[in-house]
Amino acid sequence: MKNSVFMVIGLGTFGMQTCLELSARGSRVIAVDNNPDLIEKIKDEVTRAVLIDSTDELNLSDLPVGDIDMAVIAIGNNIEASILTTALLKKAGVPYIIARAASELHHRVLKQVGANEILDIEKTAGRQLAEKILSPDILDSVPITMEISIAEVFLPESFNGKSVADIDLPGMMNLNISAIKREKISVDEEGNPVSSERVVFPSPDTIFDNGDIMIVIGRNDDIAKLKGI
Repeated sequence: MKNSVFMVIGLGTFGMQTCLELSARGSRVIAVDNNPDLIEKIKDEVTRAVLIDSTDELNLSDLPVGDIDMAVIAIGNNIEASILTTALLKKAGVPYIIARAASELHHRVLKQVGANEILDIEKTAGRQLAEKILSPDILDSVPITMEISIAEVFLPESFNGKSVADIDLPGMMNLNISAIKREKISVDEEGNPVSSERVVFPSPDTIFDNGDIMIVIGRNDDIAKLKGI
């Protein structure tokens, strides 16, 4: 998707961060908002920044909608504007639309007017906060679906010194280890210790070491079971 053209409509915190992340990864980004201050703030970070009201069909017709591969409707509290913008982009032929929902009803309406994918921001944030409180050994997680995530997890003490094959997470807990983050201590030219992080892609013979951080993928319930092992 690196060479794709993305349109992000709504430059609140979520929309602004989406623009910056996409641009940083080499994508072409068109940022849209009706607030001139936000357009001024983002204009040097994206391919094009456009000051328009996205609920006005005539305004949207001035944009290169035919060149857009994906639109992200990041409009926050204005539910009516979010729904109308989604419907207009669908009508204009945008092939894939991701929209942000503020409630269950908002979610259903966005689906009805043509959103291909819907982000339930508040629900996702609440779930991640609860997981962080209840499972402090889980450093971070990225949901893939409602039930499956990729997570960074502190190495359980009982795994230290054992091999990936010995632990057999796929067989024991239905989890797959995709990588291991490991701290490396070296010495600079002046003899001072320097800490750096390296990523290990484990084989069955890789030995776990104290302080390792595992990157695992699996069902959320199975990831949570790593706590206290």
